Amino acid sequence: MRPLRRIVLLVFDSVGIGEMPDAADYGDAGSDTLGHIAASRPLWLPNLCALGLANIRPLANLAPAAQPTGCYGKCALASPGKDTTTGHWEMAGIHLAKPFPLYPHGFPPEVLGEFERRIGRRTLGNCPASGTEIIERLGAEHLRTGSPIVYTSADSVFQVAAHEETIPLPELYRMCEIAREILTGPHEVGRVIARPFVGAPGAFVRDGAARHDYAVPPPPGMLLDRLAERGVPVWSVGKISEVFLGRGIAHSVKTRDNAEGMLRTMDALGEMERGLIFANLVDFDMLYGHRNDVAGYAAALEAADAWLPTLLAALGDGDLLILTADHGNDPTTPSTDHSREYVPLLVYGPRAKRGGDLGTRATLSDIGETVAGNFETHLEKGTSFLEAIL
Repeated sequence: MRPLRRIVLLVFDSVGIGEMPDAADYGDAGSDTLGHIAASRPLWLPNLCALGLANIRPLANLAPAAQPTGCYGKCALASPGKDTTTGHWEMAGIHLAKPFPLYPHGFPPEVLGEFERRIGRRTLGNCPASGTEIIERLGAEHLRTGSPIVYTSADSVFQVAAHEETIPLPELYRMCEIAREILTGPHEVGRVIARPFVGAPGAFVRDGAARHDYAVPPPPGMLLDRLAERGVPVWSVGKISEVFLGRGIAHSVKTRDNAEGMLRTMDALGEMERGLIFANLVDFDMLYGHRNDVAGYAAALEAADAWLPTLLAALGDGDLLILTADHGNDPTTPSTDHSREYVPLLVYGPRAKRGGDLGTRATLSDIGETVAGNFETHLEKGTSFLEAIL
């Protein structure tokens, strides 16, 4: 079996496909991101359905393909949790023993007090919030007082927002480094994120290009480490590099939205001759799931589907696409948090089988082990489905 020269691992961030058996333990009983969006109105997803999306399970208004062009299945999360880091790390072969901590009521005094003491400023916020909403609500007070805005989300994150003219970028980054030093032990959040913004009250805009993430270092031996050891280049698109602290990544590009993520994925295919392209399309989660925007989520799915033929046409004989998600985020439920769901698994390539049912995989690490096996290495977790598809 000849190895594939390139694999595209494409993450549709938060596009879950139905509650896992332990969803109730996370407050997510009944969550079904894709199922509920499909039931909200007729979705036009002909290309995803051709690959086998509606063959994974019945979905309202979406017909299963009589002869899918791809292989299809779904993956469970073996690790506890339901956030970005947990899902992406599990794809790379890392299983967490316990979930990263969440702060639905804000950070405790022992964290925030120490942070304020060390940065020499009081803070604003200290609550879960949308990044655009909280700078709109507290931005003017921040300009008046010079106090940075601290907030969290459904992810395990400590976010610090500041206007670039009030707290210059180097100072904001130093504040986040201090937060990263503080947030250890039981308070070891997955990421500390610098969230700079610009503009005037009523017209604040986040500066995505200057955003910076300070993640927990992944344990050694994960997929990107193994590929680096083999000399296999990895091209990161979107937030992938930040989730893994750049480990094992040869080339990285940030993206503002799904549209740019799609463009940069195509750029990678045009420039990279061999290796892994690991891409994340974040809008589903960031713009629509967390804001309970069902219509926006549906339209984003249709836009990604419309782009899919361009991606598939760029795949050569030695290429493979693996499309999946990292968790759910059902926009139809009262919660704006992530949801504990299975994630879809679609696999396509010119040399891959057509219509293969990959079943319910026990862990997202099956994806990582499949990629590792193709490049003649392996992980400690996961079962490869490479022979089942080639």
